[in-house]
Amino acid sequence: GVNLSPALIAVGFIIGPKSAVVVFFGGALAAFVLMPIYGAILGTHENLSALDAAKDLWSGRIRYVGIGAMLIGGLWTLIQLRGTILRGLGISTGFSFAGAFARPRIRHELARTERDAPLAWVIVPFLLTLMVMAWLYSRAIGHFGIAVMMTLIMAVTGFLFSAVAGYMAGIVGSSSNPVSGVTIATVAVSAIVLMLVMGPHNIAGPAAALMIGAVVCCAAAMAGDNLQDLKTGYIVGATPWKQQAMQVVGVATGAVVIAPVLTLLHTKYGLGEMTTHHPHPLSAPQATLMASLAQGVFGGDLPWGMVVLGAVLATLVIVWDHHQDKGGKSFRVPILAFALGIYLPFKLSAAILLGGLLADLVKRRGEADERTLSQQGLLCAAGLVTGEALTGIALAIPIALSGIWPSLSPDPVMIFETPPLGGWPGLVIVAGVGVWLYRNAIRSMSTK
Repeated sequence: GVNLSPALIAVGFIIGPKSAVVVFFGGALAAFVLMPIYGAILGTHENLSALDAAKDLWSGRIRYVGIGAMLIGGLWTLIQLRGTILRGLGISTGFSFAGAFARPRIRHELARTERDAPLAWVIVPFLLTLMVMAWLYSRAIGHFGIAVMMTLIMAVTGFLFSAVAGYMAGIVGSSSNPVSGVTIATVAVSAIVLMLVMGPHNIAGPAAALMIGAVVCCAAAMAGDNLQDLKTGYIVGATPWKQQAMQVVGVATGAVVIAPVLTLLHTKYGLGEMTTHHPHPLSAPQATLMASLAQGVFGGDLPWGMVVLGAVLATLVIVWDHHQDKGGKSFRVPILAFALGIYLPFKLSAAILLGGLLADLVKRRGEADERTLSQQGLLCAAGLVTGEALTGIALAIPIALSGIWPSLSPDPVMIFETPPLGGWPGLVIVAGVGVWLYRNAIRSMSTK
């Protein structure tokens, strides 16, 4: 099927037809090639229907192919950016502590648009934050030595993967930020290291690995956002250290707001796993995947064969893509987009493909590539993503307040199990949204 989500259509429109096709190709490979082969060779549960068997096979085996592909993709991204990371550390160009710790107003030799915050402004809060995180980890795990190790793993992986994510977002765009890849790699590395220290079957082990992954995930996401902010600021003539100061304010504000919003969504819909109270939870494939990875490492039941298969497929894709690059071919296969398609539910990849095809229609009509889609079209697509998120939050408010006023909570069976006219109204509405997006993009291009 296809997820009738305007936000997914918009995502496909934003990333463009080439990336959307690669994501879809990864999903098609998993659904139409790997799953039938695996089911034919090793069989499925006899007491399940074909659809339930396919879902069970995907969640229990095939999606781990995506884990292996994401691990190799994250490693390959680090290898590609090794020179940039080393130069950023000052290994290639030299490093001056005196210059780094000087106040911005004293560094007159730099143009105003090149004055970063002094290193002291970064290091001191960073060290204080590490102390707080070590205390938080020790409270959660109950062992100070392991908490210190978790803090070190978090600092090292967070630094490296933030550099990768930020660089990719700054060069290509926020939609190319490999947050999922670096987070999965972090959870895998953390789980393996912690298992060697804490021992297998440790109850607190998966939670410890996920706590590290959560911090690195946030750091990688904010790195991409910060790089885009600084790049835009440079274009308009902003002063970097002033931008960086306000970015800290933005991060602190988000930390206060995000927790109650997530709590609200969890109360209304549930997240990831289906339960009796939340039979139709919000889809959280990446989060479920990471939890399964951490639990599989500590529980010893991780299907390593499928992970290795994903790593092999990713290696073949990287080799082929490198060959395409050397030959000057226009069609490339980004490994992280390919791996994303494998472990995303196929109905999501199909919706993203529709958005990519819509962007291709706009490109052909406007005789431009996907990087030069009209500003109006991209703004409309971004608004669809934001609008769907805000609508979900608005719908969650009555359910969250149902404890005070029970009549605010509708019967979920009447809404989800027996919707009027089935899924046809949703299909019509999403089709209308697609037409509206296309017309807005074309109209703004024709007025230029």
